[in-house]
Amino acid sequence: MQTRHRPYHHGDLRAALLARAEETLRDKGQAALSLRELARDLGVSHAAPSRHFKDKQALLDALALIGFERFTDHFAGSQERAGESFAQRLDAAVRAYVGFALANSALLDLMYSIKHDPQASEALTAAVNRWYEETTGLIAEGQRLGEVREGPTDRVALPVLMTLYGFAGMAVSGLLAPEALEEQLNDVIAYILRGCARE
Repeated sequence: MQTRHRPYHHGDLRAALLARAEETLRDKGQAALSLRELARDLGVSHAAPSRHFKDKQALLDALALIGFERFTDHFAGSQERAGESFAQRLDAAVRAYVGFALANSALLDLMYSIKHDPQASEALTAAVNRWYEETTGLIAEGQRLGEVREGPTDRVALPVLMTLYGFAGMAVSGLLAPEALEEQLNDVIAYILRGCARE
């Protein structure tokens, strides 16, 4: 069923452009994003978006920034509700990651594709760093508790992130049966915990 878009009349045009852009990204993919098309959808002049985004790259940068901020908040929220042990915190983190990926697959793809772009804004780079610090912080806390093997936190974290990225990608693409997803996620969490365990 197609959504009927109401013309934009007043208020925060930048926020309206980003909201519509995210909707387009989700429904049609990154290639369908166009400042001119967004302007037409919102009922404003084709030049109006240029007051907020100089080009499509600036729009993508802003979308990725929103994604990383939302993702970091989602991750941090999962940790606030988790127990104190590394296993409990990892369980919450993994479920937060996979849940975000399933709900925001197109946005997550954009986030990963643009985060190392030489043209990425300082704000985006800072948001990526905050997200990465949340992840490595979980590993560092596990090491402090004596529940995670010793070593540089980024080296311990990398296999964790690679495993999550692979599992989430398979889940999003439909390679994993939805009815078995919970059981498979439990297996992935157990696998990660074994990989992080002290020897």
